Amino acid sequence: MKEKTLAARPGMPMLVLFILLYLAMIALIVLGGNLLSSDRNIGALPLVFGIIGVFVGIIPFFGFRIIKPQEALVLTLFGNYTGTLREPGFFFVHPFSSAVNPAAKTRLGQSSDVDQSAASKVIVTAQGGGQVSIPSKKISLKIMTLNNAKQKVNDALGNPVEIGIAVMWRVVDTAQAVFNVDNYKEYLSLQCDSALRDIVRIYPYDVAPGIDTTGDGLPDEGSLRGSSAVVAERIRQEIQKKVKDAGLEILDARITYLAYAPEIAAVMLQRQQASAIIDARAMIVDGAVGMVHMALDRLMENDVVQLDEERKAAMVSNLLVILCGNRDAQPIVNSGSLY
Repeated sequence: MKEKTLAARPGMPMLVLFILLYLAMIALIVLGGNLLSSDRNIGALPLVFGIIGVFVGIIPFFGFRIIKPQEALVLTLFGNYTGTLREPGFFFVHPFSSAVNPAAKTRLGQSSDVDQSAASKVIVTAQGGGQVSIPSKKISLKIMTLNNAKQKVNDALGNPVEIGIAVMWRVVDTAQAVFNVDNYKEYLSLQCDSALRDIVRIYPYDVAPGIDTTGDGLPDEGSLRGSSAVVAERIRQEIQKKVKDAGLEILDARITYLAYAPEIAAVMLQRQQASAIIDARAMIVDGAVGMVHMALDRLMENDVVQLDEERKAAMVSNLLVILCGNRDAQPIVNSGSLY
């Protein structure tokens, strides 16, 4: 079902017309009463028409609707979809038209439709002085944010990770949102969870060898931590495919939380620390070997000292200990001969 715009009449001229007709019915009652009081039989007819008009004349006033900017109202008449009011203003529709919004009572975290103020509700005073809030049947066309709860998902290597996303969305087709799904807000929330799991299980948390995240059959360097923008875009596209028939548009998706699950977080932290230490040590050793080689070459070029293979090995050992050690070297002064 596709959305169609309802051709509604302007509300102000119709309001003035119905007020005048209602006053005319009151005038008929007064006229009929005066005629009856003067013993004229013709006064009964205006009186009857006036009384009927007063009771029936209330019905047209139920057909007035006020639409604010970025709001829409889906209307049905005796079960048939008649159209959607999208333009802001004051309109008159069929008095028996009813607004439909099955998601009126649904509240999504961090969305603009969770405002608990009186502006988003109709407050009715019940018997005994209590107040009953009636959710508005209007559909918000604003850009809204869905911040689903964090989920625990296994990555491509089977490691449990916790991840959360924020999705920016809006309603683009009110008829599809109302009639194609039971509750478009709950439907969106469920599809966000499903799409998140489908995409996250493709990527490892960190770059891992032999993992294909693009589907081309070749290993790449994609990861949840290093390719967050790419992962978020794939999640957005996946959600959009799932909610297209519900008349929703997914504008953006962002990863708001990403971490290893608590049960393996400590082990993975130790693994990352060990990997960082190994990389740092490898860099230090590589630099130390280059410095030792350069020192030996300089000594041999300038004939500063002649060293045999045994003395060279001892010098290399000492230099490597000094350059690769965690503590400052303690110098020893040799006042005797090298031999």
